[in-house]
Order: sequence, then C-alpha cells, then structure tokens
Amino acid sequence: MQEKILILDFGSQYTQLIGRRVREQNVYCEIHPFNNIPEIDESVRGVILSGSPHSVREKDAPRPDLSQIRGKLPLLGVCYGAQWLAKNNGGKVEASQTREYGRANLSHVNAQSDLLHGISPGSQVWMSHGDTILELPPNAQLICSTGDVEVAGFKLENERTYGIQFHPEVYHSVDGKVLLKNFLVDICKCACDWTPASFVEDTVADLKAKLGNDKVVMGLSGGVDSSVAATLLHQAIGENLYCIFVDNGLLRKNEFEQVLEDYKDLGLNIKGVDAKQPFYDKLKGVTDPEKKRKIIGNTFIEIFDDEAGKIKDVKWLGQGTIYPDVIESVSVKGPSATIKSHHNVGGLPDFMKLKVVEPLNALFKDEVRRVGRELNLPERLIGRHPFPGPGLAIRIPGDITPEKVRILQEVDHIFIQGLRNAGLYDEVWQAGAILLPVQSVGVMGDERTYENAVALRAVESTDGMTADWCKLPYEFLAQISNKIINNVRGINRVTYDISSKPPATIEWE
Repeated sequence: MQEKILILDFGSQYTQLIGRRVREQNVYCEIHPFNNIPEIDESVRGVILSGSPHSVREKDAPRPDLSQIRGKLPLLGVCYGAQWLAKNNGGKVEASQTREYGRANLSHVNAQSDLLHGISPGSQVWMSHGDTILELPPNAQLICSTGDVEVAGFKLENERTYGIQFHPEVYHSVDGKVLLKNFLVDICKCACDWTPASFVEDTVADLKAKLGNDKVVMGLSGGVDSSVAATLLHQAIGENLYCIFVDNGLLRKNEFEQVLEDYKDLGLNIKGVDAKQPFYDKLKGVTDPEKKRKIIGNTFIEIFDDEAGKIKDVKWLGQGTIYPDVIESVSVKGPSATIKSHHNVGGLPDFMKLKVVEPLNALFKDEVRRVGRELNLPERLIGRHPFPGPGLAIRIPGDITPEKVRILQEVDHIFIQGLRNAGLYDEVWQAGAILLPVQSVGVMGDERTYENAVALRAVESTDGMTADWCKLPYEFLAQISNKIINNVRGINRVTYDISSKPPATIEWE
C-alpha cells in the first residue's frame, strides 16, 4: 500500500504548492477539502492543514473534524491551520496590530525541536496573515518567533502536532524544504520511495489489471500530458489502445505531420484525421471568443465520435487529465469562477457510453514530464510548451479564415524556431504569436503599406496560474521582428507583449 500524506485544503492559494513540495521529497500526497476528509487508513503517515483566506474568528470559519487525526497521526498546521489548532486548544487568536506579510526572519529557534532541526535564527520565512496567535494553548510549547510575531511556531505537548504561522512551501521561505523534510522523514517516518520509476511500474500494473483485454480509444494532441498517458496505456495494453489525432486546421505549421511521425516512432497505434475544412466552415464569420471555443469543442467531439465509432467493441476512453484538474473539480471553494471555457476542448457527449481511464490524474505537470523522461519519450514531446486546445483560433481575435491561420502559422514558426535556435526555448514556459485585428501604416522599399500587426508573447511560470513576461534579449527580438516582416507577406509591424498574469491572461482570448 502506497504511503501518503493528506493535505486538508481550507482554500489557500498555496495549497497546491504544499502538495508539490511534498512530492519533491518523493512522498505521495493527496489534497482534499477540509470538510470531506477521506478514510484514515494505515497508508496515511501524516496530515497537513493548509492556510486559508478566512479568519478563524469568523462566524462561518472552516471547522475541520480532526477527531480521527489528532494525537494519532503527525499533524502540521500552516498559517490558518496553526491558528485553528491554537484557538481550539485554548489559545488566543486576534487581528494582528502588526500585520505581517512578505519576508520575515526567525529571531528565535528552539534547537531541540525536531520540526526545526537544521534551521538557524535569522532564517528567512514568508508570512501572509492578518490574524496572529497572541496566547498559546496551555499545553503548547513555543518553538520559533520572528521580530514582530512571537508565536511563529509551536508544538502541542504529548502529541506530534505542530503549528507554524509562515508558509514553508513558498520559495521565499529559504529553509522551507528543510522544515517539510523534517516533518515528512523524521516525524512522519515516510520512506520517500515515490519516484517516477515506481509510478510507472505501479501504474502499468494497475492498468493491466483494470483493463485486461478491453479496447481503449484516446484523442491525442501532441502535448506532454496526452503523450505520456498514451505511452503508459500502450505499455499496459499494446495494440488495444487506439489513438486518434485530429487536425482541426488550427495547429502550428507542419505540426500534424510532425506529431504523427513522433507517435509512429513510439510504436503507438494512431490514426491521423484531416478535418480542417469542417472546422473552417463552422467558424466562418464567428468572432465571439466563447462561441469559437464551443464550436471547436463540439466539432472535435463530432469528428472524434465518428472515428471512434469505426472501432468495434471499445469500452474505455483514455484521457490525459492531470491532478490540478482533479483538485479544481473538488475544491473547497468549488470550481473557480469561469473566466473562459477550459483551454482543453473535448468532453464526452451523452451518447458515448464509455468508461474513462486517466493514468495521470494523480500527477502535477512537472511530475508528468519526469515520468515522460522515465519512459524515454523524446525531449521535443516532453519539453513542449503548453498549447491551447482551440489552437491558433484564440490567437486570432475576430473571425477565422484559412489565410489568417496561414499567416499566423508562418509568424509563429519563425518565433518558436528562433527561440530554439537561440537556446531560449527551455527558458520559456509558453510562447506564441497573436495576429492582431488591426492594420497599420508601413513603408517597404519605396512603397507605403497598410498591413497587419502581430504581437509576440513569451512568459515564464511554474504552473500557468500566474506568469510574468520573459525579458528576452533585445537583439533576439530585433532579429525575429526583422525576419517576420521580411518573410511573411501581410505583416509590417511586430510588437512584444509585456503584460503579466494577473492582470492579463497568457492567451489573448
């Protein structure tokens, strides 16, 4: 039975980051809403309580039932979690008179604390709270302080229960990894044996047992998630996996042919479907971004269902769902407010009565890449930038035409290939070009022109939730701009998007 850590989510923006930091120690963990705690069995080695945007002083503050955990398993409360433990054990939590946000330094560290072993006074931590613990519970021992906050951390006597008012999971807590390792290894006694190799071995074995001789159909996109998921399924069931790759006419230049070639080299049983014209026909004259997404999604389902129907006795649909998608669907806050339809088009119509198999639904994005490398997938697939399901359609504000797609494919190809040639591709989280719905005056030779403008976009990020624009070298941008204008007919102006997320999004639509 795979050992694990449970992380109870109170709605903090950092909850997923706690999970990723635990996974980095080769310890499997699961995130669950505080009000939907799973059965505590022998596989659970410890529990972490996340932070929260709420205050423990609120009338409707989140109130976890820890009766199956307290005193029986190691427990670490972070920020809100710590304040909840303090308040409900007789301590006093009040609105802080010296609200502490951002960087702080530990002024006192109990050298005997097993949670803080190897952490010295002066260590930088990251604070983010308006409340503070003014008085410890009677059965609590102070283990660390900062210059402004006396109770930065505590331990409850006679049990392995700890609380800290800073966030060890964020980069700015310099010794955060040390603290989490102390909790996981020294206190929870985790074996730290959850590795990409063990994941592949266990997952393939589970898939073999689950699927037997059943047939699975799967839509591939060329992206890392679907590629890794398909490879795991292929290792488990071989030719019983049927893959379909649909060309919606909105892919990057030569992507359809290149992806098919890559997948054939992997030995996958794959069929390419040229469906450009149906997509173009249905998108003709449509300018609303949401309508474009829905048309692309529905058309994909129709074509995929038609192709899948040609395969007899299929029982399963394979999908590349990853863990952040699962967490979002069961979030304590509910699904996020809809800013736009999900980037990944698709879904199951009611008439496709297939069971779903999702080999990657326990992994974060960076873990998917590590598993892909364990499977010896080509780096051009593993390191590929994220690419939206609707493709170039959401990088062409306004209506879609084959000519606009052709122009944008050429611009995008020059930009992406330029990043590769300059050794910059792997330093960028996501990059692409946007064909702007404006024309501008230019001069080419002795002639006055009135042609299209494009925007180049390159961002750095870890998970796409937040992103900052990449400070690409001016010389590189100058070369790319010059090459685009000289080689792509219809473009006479190139701009560079220097907006961060938030407030902007990575894509334009």
